[in-house]
Amino acid sequence: MSIIKTSYSRRSFLKVTALAGGGMMLSFSWLAGCNPTPEEALTLPKEWFELNSYIKIGENGAVTLMSPNPEFGSNVKTSMPMILAEELDINWKKVIVEQADFFPERFERQFTGGSQGIRLAWKPLRTAGATARQMLINAASKTWNVPAGEITTEGGILFHKPSGKKAGYGEMASKAAGLPVPKEVSLKHINDFKIIGSSRKNVEGLNIVTGKPMFTLDYKQEGMLIAMIVHPPAFGLKVKSVDDATARSMPGIRDVFTIKTLEDDYERNGFDTTSFTELVVVVGNTTWEVMNAKKALKPTWEKISDSSIVVQGRDGKETVTIPAGLESTEGHKASMAEMAKKPGNVLRKDGDPEGAFQKAARVIERTYSAPFLAHNTMEPVNCFAHVTAEKAEIYAPIQAPEFSMRTLTARLGLPKEKIHIRLARMGGGFGQRAYGHHLVEAAVISQKLNAPVKLVYTREDDMTYGIYRPMYTATYKAALDEKNNLIAYQVKAGGIPEGPLGHSQNRFPAGAVDNYLAEEWKQNSNITIGAFRAPRSNFLGGAEQSFLDEVAELAGKDPIAFRLELLERARKNPVGTDNDYDPERYAGVLKLVREKSNWSQTDNNVHRGVAAYFCHNTYVAQVIDLSMKENKPVVEKVYAAVDCGIVVNPDAAANMGEGAIVDGIGNAMFGEMTFVDGVPEKNNFDKYRIIRQMEAPKSIEVHFVQNEHDPTGLGEPLFPPIFAAMANALHKAKGVRLYNQPFSPQIDKKVLG
Repeated sequence: MSIIKTSYSRRSFLKVTALAGGGMMLSFSWLAGCNPTPEEALTLPKEWFELNSYIKIGENGAVTLMSPNPEFGSNVKTSMPMILAEELDINWKKVIVEQADFFPERFERQFTGGSQGIRLAWKPLRTAGATARQMLINAASKTWNVPAGEITTEGGILFHKPSGKKAGYGEMASKAAGLPVPKEVSLKHINDFKIIGSSRKNVEGLNIVTGKPMFTLDYKQEGMLIAMIVHPPAFGLKVKSVDDATARSMPGIRDVFTIKTLEDDYERNGFDTTSFTELVVVVGNTTWEVMNAKKALKPTWEKISDSSIVVQGRDGKETVTIPAGLESTEGHKASMAEMAKKPGNVLRKDGDPEGAFQKAARVIERTYSAPFLAHNTMEPVNCFAHVTAEKAEIYAPIQAPEFSMRTLTARLGLPKEKIHIRLARMGGGFGQRAYGHHLVEAAVISQKLNAPVKLVYTREDDMTYGIYRPMYTATYKAALDEKNNLIAYQVKAGGIPEGPLGHSQNRFPAGAVDNYLAEEWKQNSNITIGAFRAPRSNFLGGAEQSFLDEVAELAGKDPIAFRLELLERARKNPVGTDNDYDPERYAGVLKLVREKSNWSQTDNNVHRGVAAYFCHNTYVAQVIDLSMKENKPVVEKVYAAVDCGIVVNPDAAANMGEGAIVDGIGNAMFGEMTFVDGVPEKNNFDKYRIIRQMEAPKSIEVHFVQNEHDPTGLGEPLFPPIFAAMANALHKAKGVRLYNQPFSPQIDKKVLG
């Protein structure tokens, strides 16, 4: 058991309020936010309560948690209330979960992404549950006139064993509401958990399988119009004019016009990535009518000029250059090769890597590359908006509403108090829905029409709009001495239009090699990019772990043993002080996957590849078993070992891991967006290849390290290393290394034949 304070500094963490008709509401700021007085809480409208993170306890003992984080498949709407119910000591069957809307006056951060949801909610939710429980105990103590220390709880019932008295939480809720919030509360020890660590079904499972309206695409409102956009066919072009005569005359069409989503001098935030700020809009009564009218438009385009924008990122303001020109994939490859020859920006340097390479007994150098990737969420981009002179109502699938709110406020000329963002369940995100361009587009269209509008992208609109995973390349170099010890390591990486290293220069094998050098470069582009599942790591994990496998082979060492040897060095005698990983936990997942996969077993028909990576505060090691049938790889089984601290919901956690593994294999084998003169060459799934059911692993085992560390990320960490595990297994199958993603085209050309 641990004692935790319920308030931080001068900002109240918890607030209790009596509910009309009895019961109590315990609301809490997700990040120690605003602090209304009891009088203010009682007089605020209903909407205020709906957008706060809070616990409601009714007279029947039911508990409702308003979850602030948008849900897009990571299961936070189940895992978060599990944490609450654990500390509250409530019967799980009495927990009700509702999605909170977004309001900036109550929350500073409602963000699903970066595998941070449970990690950031862990302490606030536990504290909220424990505080509510203690207040119920105090109410019972006062009612029964017995010491609070003699009262226990179980399953939503208060017990005073010496007197035999007991009461349900609902019976004491109203009385508890009038008591002061305790200054500190006790949290359970992990050994006492009853709900956390046990599997619970998705609270929205029934709605999902029965097809209940859950997504913005399902939403309807009286008088709602359908809008679709037409953007330039190529990056590097903009709207010049449009002949809309035919489209306007078609059945059901209300209007055709152009909009400007962002002003030229607007200072963007990091999630204001917008590929095309000038768009042609078609508005009508139905989706089918609008789609047909789009085809009748005759727009003309013109080339853009060089320009620049100011972006406020996590490292401060940055002026980003947007070059003119129509870019092509072949040109990108040539220019990246030239950039790679030039000195990069040194991010970290230990020892004397140049000298070590000169003295080395053997040196190995390899270059890896990966293409642009489209997100390809199941649900295309869409948004409902109803903007009037007085207010704006937005209903949208969005990962980062707080950043969209800033943009909406600036663009619509409305204060944030007048903008209401309702959070819909997302049909996939993978980083794409962190960018709120669709909210701004829908809002601007609605404001112009003074009518409710649902903006719908076609799959072609979605896939060719941009915000792709960047195009990357990295050159790795390693030096071995006469005893096959790794004495120097160098990585020089870059990309279009950003490099992949970012803040990763202090990850393994940094700290395990005396002489280490990390450099980065980037090349500007007018093709827009953004976060993609495990940003940057999704390339680095594959490239780095493929290279380490080849270094181990050159040294004549088992690939797992080689990695463990380096980690032991980092544990006992680390190089540098900025290493951002725990060598012991890193080694732990490698040892676990070695055990679970029975790594030493041999089968001439099964080829094994291993990889391990640390990102989003979580350690992952994976082993792939594959066979080759008619020159096609068949993934027989994947073993994964994960150290993400305490696992809240094991089945849901394993499901996330399985999804990341399948997604990673699919992108490694097939994922690729290419360009010719600025035009994306793939605009639907007939051209953009994704993994098929028969190509998924036949079996996946996800094993979790058991420890008492607070939970960390899980949605993204299993994604990066699977790229390398696949490449390393393919090498074992045919003895040929693959350095460029995607792998499937090279296999089709019989590189592995």
